[in-house]
Amino acid sequence: MKFTKELIKLDCRKVVEGICDTLKTQIFVTMKRQGAVVGVSGGIDSSVIAALSARAVGPEKVIGISMPDKDNSAASKDLAAELARKFGFTYITCDITPALEGAGCYKLREEGFREVFPQWREGWKAKIVLPTNILESGRLNVYRLAIESPSGEKLEKRIPLGAYLKIVAASNMKQRMRMLTLYYQAEVRNYAVVGTANKNEHDQGFFVKYGDGGCDLRPLGEFYKTQVFQIAEYLDVPLEIRRRIPTTETYPAEVSQEEFFFGLNFTTLDQLWLAKEGNFDSSEVAKVMGLTEEQVLNVWKDLDQKKRTTEYLRMAPLGL
Repeated sequence: MKFTKELIKLDCRKVVEGICDTLKTQIFVTMKRQGAVVGVSGGIDSSVIAALSARAVGPEKVIGISMPDKDNSAASKDLAAELARKFGFTYITCDITPALEGAGCYKLREEGFREVFPQWREGWKAKIVLPTNILESGRLNVYRLAIESPSGEKLEKRIPLGAYLKIVAASNMKQRMRMLTLYYQAEVRNYAVVGTANKNEHDQGFFVKYGDGGCDLRPLGEFYKTQVFQIAEYLDVPLEIRRRIPTTETYPAEVSQEEFFFGLNFTTLDQLWLAKEGNFDSSEVAKVMGLTEEQVLNVWKDLDQKKRTTEYLRMAPLGL
């Protein structure tokens, strides 16, 4: 078989039917639960999962939970509400800001910000970025902190390891607080928590262990991000959600998943990843993609590195 850009295209009708049949069996038969709880953020992955769950078990047995905190945009909540109206499931908003304040999330995170920029104050915007293009050779995967003052002054600096670990550890409280919220809402109803991670997030380690990685089912775990968009179009997920740039919604400033972690647009990344897993010749792939063979190999190397360094996230607890 030759490598082509068409290989990534799904038979969405068949795929959706298969996912829904599996979800129904897993929830009602295997787990003996009575419905599904989904964390809805207004993003593409959670929207697809909510739509699939409503189709699989019936919208009356699906609860969509929006869990904003003070860093989230109002658009996220509005889009989640629109999704619930379209697919007919019950929608609940649980603001997790007070819980995060009580846990010290913002205070600890801001201490990390000030270790890099002592002038940082409440009200400034901040985000962590990985300003590299993984097509390039000789790059360094070094995270940087970018901040912006209320007056518009922008600064960016490499983050020392200690500050980086503190910022990330504090920020991860958000995903873990959402997991606690989802399981409370699920357990009071005897429902299952349906996870939203796709293949890119799960296999490359772009999730928080026992946070957004904590769930009972993971229906999209074998699908590339661009395939999730294909499924979303088939399900008629609202166009505004499908056009939205995937973001982390973790920091006071908006940051895309591409600039925070993946380092390449999903269209190119997914094609190259599929080619790697299909054992296609790198020179053939390069020709089809309009890239050099070195660029293809750079991406494949980065995929291997990310999977290797995040393996502990996918490990079950170790016994003796």
